[in-house]
Amino acid sequence: MVTRIKWIDRRFNFDYPVGVFPCLVERLRGTAVRLEELTRGISPEMLTREPEHGWTIQGHVGHLWDVDVLHTARLDQFLEGVTELKPADMSNARTEAADHNARPLAEVLQNFRDRRTAFVNRLEPLDEAAVDRAAHHPRLDKPMRLIDMVFFAAEHDDQHLASITELRRLFSE
Repeated sequence: MVTRIKWIDRRFNFDYPVGVFPCLVERLRGTAVRLEELTRGISPEMLTREPEHGWTIQGHVGHLWDVDVLHTARLDQFLEGVTELKPADMSNARTEAADHNARPLAEVLQNFRDRRTAFVNRLEPLDEAAVDRAAHHPRLDKPMRLIDMVFFAAEHDDQHLASITELRRLFSE
């Protein structure tokens, strides 16, 4: 099995043409369905089982909901024309404080779906000039266009979907 690179160690090439934007938006739209599929039929005990390191399966779902607040803030920044994007809270304080395991999974999934739908609905009508607008990403220390932020968000989703898959495999052994 291939060892997955940690999110913090990932490096990105932001070179997608603007015309790929609708496809990247579809990736973001599809995350809710993929989360529902990955978590369907898993017992509450497995959903909230603490791994040796990191979040529970349900915690990963909640984290994606939490991070969409940052995506929305950054979208606002791009549309306002800022030159420096808001940094992410790399301590993940929102997720750590949220106790996503204390709520029913259906609620956590619905919260994610609602926030993500609102985010995607704001992305869909954007024109090429908006999608190509750039600002400096503080952690990566490089320019990021709005299309790149959407790609980055989709990759972040996939990172956590892969974590959920790994936990399912681990807990099923």
